[in-house]
Amino acid sequence: MQYEKLAENIRGWAHELGFQATGIANTDLAEAETGLLDWLAQGFHGQMDYMAKHGIRRSRPADLLAGTVRVISVRMNYLPPEVRDSWEVLQQGESAFISRYALGRDYHKLMRKRLSQLEEKIRIAVAEFEGRVFVDSAPVMEVALARKSGLGWRGKHTLLLSQDAGSWFFLGEIYTNLPLPVDHLESAHCGSCTRCIEICPTQAIVAPYLLDARRCISYLTIELKGSIPIALRPLIGNRIYGCDDCQLVCPWNRFAKMTSEPDFEVRNGLDDVSLVKLFAWDENEFREKLAGSAIYRIGHEQWLRNIAVAMGNAPSNTALVAALQTRASHASELVREHVNWALSRQGAQLCTTAHTVPVGKTGLAALR
Repeated sequence: MQYEKLAENIRGWAHELGFQATGIANTDLAEAETGLLDWLAQGFHGQMDYMAKHGIRRSRPADLLAGTVRVISVRMNYLPPEVRDSWEVLQQGESAFISRYALGRDYHKLMRKRLSQLEEKIRIAVAEFEGRVFVDSAPVMEVALARKSGLGWRGKHTLLLSQDAGSWFFLGEIYTNLPLPVDHLESAHCGSCTRCIEICPTQAIVAPYLLDARRCISYLTIELKGSIPIALRPLIGNRIYGCDDCQLVCPWNRFAKMTSEPDFEVRNGLDDVSLVKLFAWDENEFREKLAGSAIYRIGHEQWLRNIAVAMGNAPSNTALVAALQTRASHASELVREHVNWALSRQGAQLCTTAHTVPVGKTGLAALR
């Protein structure tokens, strides 16, 4: 078998299927495994129990799929060409900010389909091929593998960075038993820059290359299923699903490419929509409008929880307060708690405007 020629063919097939870059890595993740175990030991995974449950299976591909000797990593751009400027939305407190990866169709479905097509092409070419496709569907260290495959380097915000594509892309993998030639590592190019660390609203990047997920807004609005810690709520601002600040400020994203995938185009005007409008969606409307979206997975209850927090942080106005009051007796205790917090914040803001903050309360305490 001419594996070098096969690797070349795989890159060509991947490009035809809409992937912007393809790399191949071996399965040695010893260095990444040490970092993973240290991260777990510090409890930075929060309530993501599955991170600890899978343990070293995440860093040992052959333990997840027997016979794996190589990993094919791909990346696909996702930033829509026609999207409202993120900084403008973040500065409009009455508007909802949604992480740009979630504005269109759920990428898991699209990328899994394309990777399955790539897998089939390899299977037709090589009878002895065995493999499995992954797109956030199993314990896979996708950034570490993409780095080893030469697709970029890990930035200080822990995301993968590329000199010609920034970080606005998705990653996917194929584990395989074929001993394909591996690609070379790309050197890191963050230098002394710490913009991503400094911009983080909740200071979740506790050190270069180290993220405390318990403070990350993406974790708080997506992974966390219960009550959002009160001390962190004011820092979330109007971000109701994920957070892109560390990417928005990264100099390398000047070179990011827009996506050409129709499925990643903005749906339901989610790049420029008011909090009040989204808060009015009942469960049926939530299901209908967000079917096929990554947001759908958090459910209507968590959706309302997130929006309530953003409304508590928004500039006071009667329409917003009236909207919150419609959910004050919601059947969900989780929703009620966050709505009542938001109403108290709105009341505190009105008091602050009138210079009647209760004596003895300062800072965030005066706004709770």
